[in-house]
Amino acid sequence: MCVLNYIATSNHVHLLVKDQGHSEIASSMQLIAGRTGQEYNLRKQRRGAFWEDRYHATAVDRDGYLARCMVYINLNMVRAGAVSHPGQWEVSGFREIRQPPMRYRIIDLEELQRLLDVDGLDRLQKTLAGWTESAMQHPEMKRDPAWSESVAVGNSEFLEAFQSSASHLRHREISADDGICSLHENQSPYDAGSAYKIGHLRGENRIFLGNNQ
Repeated sequence: MCVLNYIATSNHVHLLVKDQGHSEIASSMQLIAGRTGQEYNLRKQRRGAFWEDRYHATAVDRDGYLARCMVYINLNMVRAGAVSHPGQWEVSGFREIRQPPMRYRIIDLEELQRLLDVDGLDRLQKTLAGWTESAMQHPEMKRDPAWSESVAVGNSEFLEAFQSSASHLRHREISADDGICSLHENQSPYDAGSAYKIGHLRGENRIFLGNNQ
């Protein structure tokens, strides 16, 4: 599994990742959630659950939607009023892309360039910065549940294919708001045991956004 973007806030984590179709998302989230809880409990000498909820996964179409998802994650703490610019939040993909560390990188910069059809790190940095700055000028920059609560976001063809892969979604309506088409279900967030629901759709135009809360 490769990470394309992320942000760690005070009470949740957003991850934009791409897998290879071998249940990497479910396995990775189990490992991350378990190790984080164990380490925190050991350090604080406490017991009990660390995470309030199980993670939720949203399948994201590639064409156009990947770029919008990148920007949406970048602006998370700006929308929350914690910072005035995404570059001010330290634990974020925006900061890492702008100033890639020599060691312990999280983001797969080469894969991100390929998926966004951008040639070179300098071009990637300028392109993402431009998209983010443009979005910050939007007078109604607000939280959009399509990115964090839906099971799939993309064009109609992508969403219809997603519906056909999961019988419990076939009668759900595809909604459109502010140019974003999404598919919802009235069920609890995905856990590792239900990851098979998104396992039917693979390929280079499928990205997955995981949200730990």
